[in-house]
Amino acid sequence: MRTGARAAQSRASAAASQQSERLQGRKSFTQPVTACKQQIDYGTYHLSFQEVLLALGKGAAVSALFAYIFYRSMLAFGFMLPILAGFIAMAIGDRPALALGLVGGMMAANGKSGFLGALLAGFAAGYIILGLRKLCDKLPEALEKIAPVLIYPVVGILVMGLLMTFIVEPVMGGINTGLNNALTGMGSSSKVILGIVLGGMMAIDMGGPFNKAAYVFGTAAIAAGNYDIMAAVMIGGMTPPCAIALATLLFKDKFTKEERDAGPTNFIMGLAFITEGAIPFAASDPLRVLPSCIVGSAVAGAISMAFDCTLMAPHGGIFVFPVVGNAVMYLVALVAGTVISAVLLGLLKKKAA
Repeated sequence: MRTGARAAQSRASAAASQQSERLQGRKSFTQPVTACKQQIDYGTYHLSFQEVLLALGKGAAVSALFAYIFYRSMLAFGFMLPILAGFIAMAIGDRPALALGLVGGMMAANGKSGFLGALLAGFAAGYIILGLRKLCDKLPEALEKIAPVLIYPVVGILVMGLLMTFIVEPVMGGINTGLNNALTGMGSSSKVILGIVLGGMMAIDMGGPFNKAAYVFGTAAIAAGNYDIMAAVMIGGMTPPCAIALATLLFKDKFTKEERDAGPTNFIMGLAFITEGAIPFAASDPLRVLPSCIVGSAVAGAISMAFDCTLMAPHGGIFVFPVVGNAVMYLVALVAGTVISAVLLGLLKKKAA
């Protein structure tokens, strides 16, 4: 009896030890995931741990950890507006304008003005420095030497802060708010029309104010739980580069040798949701390239909305297709938009010289 009791006690102790080891291993593995339970703050939206799990599946801790890493890496996009404003400013006012541009871009990114505000801040910062230089030319030589290290940054940042707070933010913030309200109202009345508008906006200027306004609206919609809007936005941005790449293969006589050589690269950029790959082609022939791309992107956005495609990731292109709702029709939307734009490019463009 004692021997049996000891054996049972030994087995119970071993099982408890194994259970403890499993729990310890699970704890050590999920520790970085637990940190994700705090809200992930990225730009204009907040994603909780539960939303990240929902995006990639609740099943495995590996998916949760991948989601955590993916969304934390998206914080890098927070540098986009400050760097944009900073380098616009530096192009106008040289290195002293960089700090002013970064400050203005950061205020725009954390305020309501967004991309439009950062764009205006970059130009304003450059011209503020040019103005300060003219004023400092009249100062005594001893004071003029300290201008780059004291007067330019201190006075310049003060002026930039006042300009952003009292002029840029109210005006550009109001424009952004009005645009978002218009898009939101459109979404409640007709999803397909909203898809057409958002898809078309992504192709109008390919990285400019309209493109960024649509993108910011899509990312804000993720926070509100409207995942179909971001799907239409991304498919609209993927279509132009893919269409141009296809057109260079189908209509070789409509493109120069340099364009034909660069064309296939746009497949990669388009599939990665980098709309800017189409800019050189649009810049060389905007009256024909832009309408063609806008039509294809609008069709792709409409199809995405019509078939309730959803996307919970703010970027990634084909690499986030595993988390797309109704992925088959989403792919159909991309193919349809790409083919339509490519055919229009072939019809509208003149033969290359």
